[in-house]
Amino acid sequence: MFGYVRYDLPNLFIKDFMLYKALYCGLCKGIGVSCGQRARMGLTYDVTFLSALLHNITGTDIRIEQQNCFEHTIRKRPIAVVDDLTAELGALNTALAYQKVADDIADGAGGRIKRAWFRKGYKRAKKRYPEMVALVEEYVKGQAAVEKAKTPSLDGAAEPTAELMRKLSVHFLKDKNSAASEELFYAVGKWVYLIDALDDYEKDLKKKRYNPFIETYGGESRAALMEKNGEEIAFLFDTLFYAMREGLGGVTFAFNRDLTDNVILRGIPLETQRVFRGEPRKEIQANLK
Repeated sequence: MFGYVRYDLPNLFIKDFMLYKALYCGLCKGIGVSCGQRARMGLTYDVTFLSALLHNITGTDIRIEQQNCFEHTIRKRPIAVVDDLTAELGALNTALAYQKVADDIADGAGGRIKRAWFRKGYKRAKKRYPEMVALVEEYVKGQAAVEKAKTPSLDGAAEPTAELMRKLSVHFLKDKNSAASEELFYAVGKWVYLIDALDDYEKDLKKKRYNPFIETYGGESRAALMEKNGEEIAFLFDTLFYAMREGLGGVTFAFNRDLTDNVILRGIPLETQRVFRGEPRKEIQANLK
């Protein structure tokens, strides 16, 4: 996960924005519970979205209380109470953050100090949730094989991430898992990988790193890539949007689904448009303070 799964704030109800903020802070505390305080620095929007989605599908009630945290030591704020699901998602967040830094190091981007920062938390996650962390490690091996082989296929390159998300659906949802939820998680996983690759196109081209869009379309400039192949690339993402809508339509939710609908049906397409335009990523963290 790379931080691309975001909400569309102008079309988000205030109640759902407050819920998202409470889940975001609750996940931060969940990371602390399962992996220690240092690991909280790796908190992501993507796993916050998973928290909203999984709590809703499993019917796990979200209890919100006024609490303090290390960033808000004086004034309390509404924070989702850490439950078993949140604690395990905190461990997932830490495992993904650790592996992301490890991948950056392998790509020559540095980050050894940052990896050391997450190492202890990763070990705690692996000890406490071995089955879940094993899924992450399997995904890392699969992605490494794709990059080593310089796979010239967008679908093939995105398969490890898509499969990780599908297997996480099975792992977390258990008896609430379905073909529809697997389709939804798989499509979101494939989108995350491909939108990240397209966003990093120029950087990877300059540093001569593997990128499936470079392998597929020949490594021209980003402007040339979009001019010549923009319609084909847009069609690829449209098929993913369709798969997400199909999966979403078949999932049974226990509670109000406005927040997850906002992210999947509005936030993800808007983030795709942003990447297509070549605009820098806008940070939303200020909205969550």
